[in-house]
Amino acid sequence: MADSTTVVPGAENPEKLTGLKQGEIKKIAAGAPAVVSSFQKIVEEAGVKRGMKALFNLNKKGGFDCPSCAWPDPDDERSGIAEYCENGARAVAEEATLKKLTADFFSQNSVQELGKLSDYEIGGKGRIAQPMFLPAGGTHYQPITWNAAFDKIGLELNRLRSPDEAIFYTSGRTSNEAAFLYQLFVREFGTNNLPDCSNMCHESSGVALGESLGIGKGSVTLDDFYEAEVIMILGQNPGTNHPRMLTALQKAKANGATIISVNPLPETGLMGFNNPQTVGGVLGIKPGLTDIFLQIKINGDMALLQAIEKLLLEKEERNPGTVFDQDFIQKNTEGYSDFIQNLKECNVEKLAENCGISLTQISEAANVLASKSRIIVCWAMGLTQHKNAVDTIKEVANLLLLKGSIGKPGAGTCPVRGHSNVQGDRTMGIFEKPSEKFLNSIQYNFQFDPPRKHGYDVVESIKAMHEGKAKVFFAMGGNFLSATPDTQFTAEALTKCKLTVHVSTKPSRSHLVHGEEALILPCLGRSDRDIRNGENQFVSCENSMGVVQMSRGVLPPVSEYLLSETEIVCRLAKATLGRRSKIQWDEYVLDYDIIRADIERTIPGFQDYNERVRQPGGFYLPNCNREGDFDTRTKKAQFNIAWPEVTKLESDELMMMTIRSHDQFNTTIYGLNDRYRGIYNERRVILMNVNDIVKRNLKNGDVVDLHNDFNGVARAARKFTVVEYPIPEGCTATYFPETNVLVPIDSVAKKSNTPTSKLVIIRVNKHSPV
Repeated sequence: MADSTTVVPGAENPEKLTGLKQGEIKKIAAGAPAVVSSFQKIVEEAGVKRGMKALFNLNKKGGFDCPSCAWPDPDDERSGIAEYCENGARAVAEEATLKKLTADFFSQNSVQELGKLSDYEIGGKGRIAQPMFLPAGGTHYQPITWNAAFDKIGLELNRLRSPDEAIFYTSGRTSNEAAFLYQLFVREFGTNNLPDCSNMCHESSGVALGESLGIGKGSVTLDDFYEAEVIMILGQNPGTNHPRMLTALQKAKANGATIISVNPLPETGLMGFNNPQTVGGVLGIKPGLTDIFLQIKINGDMALLQAIEKLLLEKEERNPGTVFDQDFIQKNTEGYSDFIQNLKECNVEKLAENCGISLTQISEAANVLASKSRIIVCWAMGLTQHKNAVDTIKEVANLLLLKGSIGKPGAGTCPVRGHSNVQGDRTMGIFEKPSEKFLNSIQYNFQFDPPRKHGYDVVESIKAMHEGKAKVFFAMGGNFLSATPDTQFTAEALTKCKLTVHVSTKPSRSHLVHGEEALILPCLGRSDRDIRNGENQFVSCENSMGVVQMSRGVLPPVSEYLLSETEIVCRLAKATLGRRSKIQWDEYVLDYDIIRADIERTIPGFQDYNERVRQPGGFYLPNCNREGDFDTRTKKAQFNIAWPEVTKLESDELMMMTIRSHDQFNTTIYGLNDRYRGIYNERRVILMNVNDIVKRNLKNGDVVDLHNDFNGVARAARKFTVVEYPIPEGCTATYFPETNVLVPIDSVAKKSNTPTSKLVIIRVNKHSPV
C-alpha cells in the first residue's frame, strides 16, 4: 500500500495529546454557561470597553453583521437584547483582539516553528498587522509594502501562459461588495476559476434544489418557523453550529410545532435549550426541544425518508386525498406517477434496517406528518457531504412536494448555511460554473467578454495545482488547507505553486504550507471601521434566508496598515490589468454605493439596492419557491427517483464522520473543550460505540491510529483517544480538521463534487509509533 503523498511538514496538527478529561454529556445547551463563556473571551481578547462596544453593536441596527454563521436576524429589527450566540461572541473576540502581529513576531518565529503549533495555538496569536512576504527559499516571513505586494502578484499573474493557471478561492466571510468586485476582476483577467467554500458544504443543496425546485436556495423565512406544524432537522447540530437557531425552534415549539430530529449523535442543542435571553432560560425552565429523536446510522437519511414516504403512501391509499396534497401535486409537479410506482416497490422493513431505526419509531414520525401540511425541513453537512447527497436532498424535496409544503406559510426548505455570507458570495457571482445569463449581464454592463468555459471547483483546483496546471493560488479569506480534504495531498499541491497569497485577519496553517513564494495580505474585519473620505463605509451580506442587510464596523482597526477586502481587490486589479481594464476601480474604493449601484444593474433582485439596504432589517431577495413557483425547465417541481446507498463494511471497518467541537467554528478553534459532549482538554479523540470498542479489544481512553485505504492509497491519522459514546454501532465521529487527512480527494458527491467528509471508511488499531 503506497502513501498518498510525500509528507509535507506543518500540514497537519501535531500528533500530540493534550490530556483528555471526560465529563457527563450535557442535556441542555446554552443558558448561563454560554453567557459566562462569551464574556470571558471578549474581555480577555479586547478588554472591557472595546469588547463591550463590539458586542453591543453585533447584529444591531447600524452595527455589524456577525462574522460567524449565517442564521438570520428577526425581521423588522436587527436584534433584541443580545442577538448573538456564544460562538458569535468568540468570533468577534478574536477579531476585536488587541493582540497584533508585526514584523517582529514573524522575524522571531520561523515558518517551520509555527508549523509545529496546533491550529488552536496558531489562530490565537492575534491579528496580522502588516503585509508579509516569504521569498523563495526563505525561512521567515518578512515585511513588504502594499505597493510591492500588489506589483508582485500582478507580475506573477501576467507571467502565466493562460489565466486558467491561476485559482481565486473565496471564503464565506467576504462581503457582497468585495465578492462582486473579486469575480469581476477575475473574469476580466480571463478565467472562471472561482472555487469557494460552498463547494465543500452546501453545493449538494444548490444542485439538488435547483434541479428539483428551480432555485438553489432555501424557501423559508424566520417567520415561517413560528407558523410551522412540524420541523424536521436532519444532519445538523444547531446547538454548536447555529446556536441562534435554537431560539427560533423554542418559539416554534411554544406555538405548537412538533420537532423531529434526525442524527447519528444525540446532540445537546437538539435535546434541550436554555435561552440565556430569558429568565426562564437562565433558571432552566421548560428547556426541551425535540419531540421525536431518530438516531440513524451514518448516511441512513434517504432510507429513513423513503420509509416515511412509504408509510404515508399506505395511509393515502386507505383514505385518498387525506394525506397527500393531490391538488398541489397535479398543478405544480411532474413525475409523480413514476415516483409513486417506485415507492410501492420499496420494502419498508428493509428501509428501516438500512437506516437503523425501528419501524415503530418511523411510524411515530409518519403519524405526525400524515395530518400536517405546514412542514419545514432543515439540514446541513450531515446530508450534503455524502456520495448520494444530491439524491438525499431531492428526497427531502419529494416529501415536501407530497405534502404540498412549499410556497405556503410555515412550510418549505431550509438548508442552514455555515459561514455568514457564503450564500451572498454565490449570488454575487462567486461560482466556477456561471450561467450564460449572468455572463451576458457582465458583458453588457462592463463592456468586456467574460470567459465562457467553466472553471475549477475546490477539488478540481487541488488536483490542478498538484498536476502543475495551476501555478498561482489566491485566497480571499478562509483557511484553505485546513478546510479541504486529503490534507497531505492538498499540502503537496500548494507547495507546487509559484505563488500563494492569502487575504487574512489572523495567522492560519494555510500560511505555513505555501508555494515557492508567499504573501499574507492583512484585511479589515467586520467589526473594524472602514473610513473613506471621512465617512465610515458599510458593506452588506445575505443570510441563509435570502435577506440582504448592511454591516458597518465600529472599532478602530488594530493597525494602520490594514486594507478593506474591497480596496485589496481594486488595487490588485489595477496592478494586474493596468490599462487593459475597462473598469474604473478607483471609484469603487472611494464610495461603496458605486459598487452597489453596479450590482443593482447586473444582478436581478437588487433594484434600489442603496436605498433598501439602509432600511432596518434590509430586504428579501426574490425567491420563486416562496411564491409557489418553480423555475425549472418546465416550470414545475420535479419528483426524483433514487435508491438508498448501503455501505458494506468489512469486519474490521467502521464508518467515520467528521464533526465540530463546541469550541470551534469551521476551521477556527477557540479552545480544547467540547462541553456539551463531555469532552475536555483534547481534540484528538474518536467517538465510538461500546460494542465496537470491545470487538477491537480496546477500552475507553486507549490511544489508537486511524487508517483509510480508499482506492489503494494508505492514509493515516495517528494518536487519537477512544471515547465511549452513544453512537450507532459501526459508526464513529472525529473532529475536523484533525482527520481531514483521511478524507480521500477522489471521494466526492455525485453531481456536486463535494468531498464526502461525513462518510469515510476507516480501520482503528492500537497506536504504534512510526
